[in-house]
Amino acid sequence: MTRNISTAATSTGFPIMNLTTDSQHTCVDYDALQIPLAVLYSIIFILGLAGNLVALWVFFCVHSKKNSVRVFLINVAFADLLLVVCLPFRILYHSQGNIWKLDPTLCKVVGNVFYMNMYISVTLLGLISVDRYLKIHRSAGMQHRLKSVRWSAALCAFIWTAALALTLVLMMSKNHSHSDRCFHYKLLHNARWKAYINIFVLVVFWLVFIALMVSYGKIALKLLKESQDKPDLPNASHYSRTAKKSFFILFLFTVCFVPYHTVRVFYIKTQITETSCYWRGVADKANEVALLFSALNSCLDPVMFFLLSSSVRKEVLRLVSSMFCVRDVAGSSGSSSTLDWDSRTGRTDRGPSNISSTSNLGEKAASKCSIDEL
Repeated sequence: MTRNISTAATSTGFPIMNLTTDSQHTCVDYDALQIPLAVLYSIIFILGLAGNLVALWVFFCVHSKKNSVRVFLINVAFADLLLVVCLPFRILYHSQGNIWKLDPTLCKVVGNVFYMNMYISVTLLGLISVDRYLKIHRSAGMQHRLKSVRWSAALCAFIWTAALALTLVLMMSKNHSHSDRCFHYKLLHNARWKAYINIFVLVVFWLVFIALMVSYGKIALKLLKESQDKPDLPNASHYSRTAKKSFFILFLFTVCFVPYHTVRVFYIKTQITETSCYWRGVADKANEVALLFSALNSCLDPVMFFLLSSSVRKEVLRLVSSMFCVRDVAGSSGSSSTLDWDSRTGRTDRGPSNISSTSNLGEKAASKCSIDEL
C-alpha cells in the first residue's frame, strides 16, 4: 500500500486531498520533534519514577494520621507511577524515528493506559480540592473523618473501575491504522464515537478545573483573611503559607493540563471534519507539545505531596540529610507541620492567659487541619 497522498488539481492550482486512510499519515511530519520528545520524555520518566516511588514509600511505610486526602494522594501517586511506566515505550518510539517495531496490540495498550492514568489523576486532584473545601467550611468530628476515609476509598475504587472499563472498550475497538505507527494523529470520520468519548472527557476536565479553581480559590481567600484579621494568633503566618500552597496547586494544574485540553478542542475538530492537510499537521504538533506538559504533571505531583504532606516532607528531608550527612534537617523542617502545630496549641501550662484562648486556638487548628493534614 502506498503512502502517497492522492490529489487532484483545482482551477486555482491548489491540490484537493482525498481523505483516505493514507492521507492522515502523510499530513504528519514524523521527522519533526522526535528527538526533543524522546529527550524530554526521558527526563520526565526519571524524575516521575523516583518522585512517585518515594511518595508511595512514605505513604505506606511511615505511620501518619489517616484521612481522605491521604487516600486520594496515594491513588494519585499510583496513577502517576503507571503513567510514567508507559513513557519508555514513547521514548523508544520517538528515538527510532517514530516507527513502532513492537506488537500493534501493545501500542493500543500503552496508549490507552497512558491516558487512563492521566485522567484518573485529573479527577482525583479535583476531588481533593472539593474535599478540602467542604472540610474547611465546617467542623468535622472523628466519626465524620472515619466515614470520610471509607467514602474516599470507595470513590477511588469506583473511579478506577470506570476508567478501566472505558479503557477496555477503547482497546477492543478495531484499529485500521498502519502497524508501524503509534501515538499518532488519526482521522475519525468512520469512528465518530471515539471523538464523542474524547469530547465527553474534555467536558469532564473543564468541570474538574472549574471545581478546583473555585474550591482552592475560596480556601486560599479564607485563610488569607484569617491571617490578616487575627495576625496575633501564634500560627497566623502558617495560614498565609497554606494559602500560597493552594495557589501553587492551581498553578500546577493550569500549567500541566490546560494547554493540552485547549489544543484538544481544535485537535478533535480536525479529526471529524474536512480539514486541510496543513491544519492537521499543526494540530498534531500542538497536541504533541501540549501532551508533554500533561506528562510533566507526573513528576510535579510529588512536589505537591512534599508541600502538602508533613510526613512526606519530613521523610524526604531526612533522606537528603542522611545522604549528605546533614543533621537535624528533617526536625527543623517539620516545625510548621500540622501535628506539631496541634501539639503547640494544645498546651495550657504556660499561665492563666493561655487558658482562655485554648478553645479558639482549637477551632483554628481544626480549620487548618482540614486543609493540609495528610
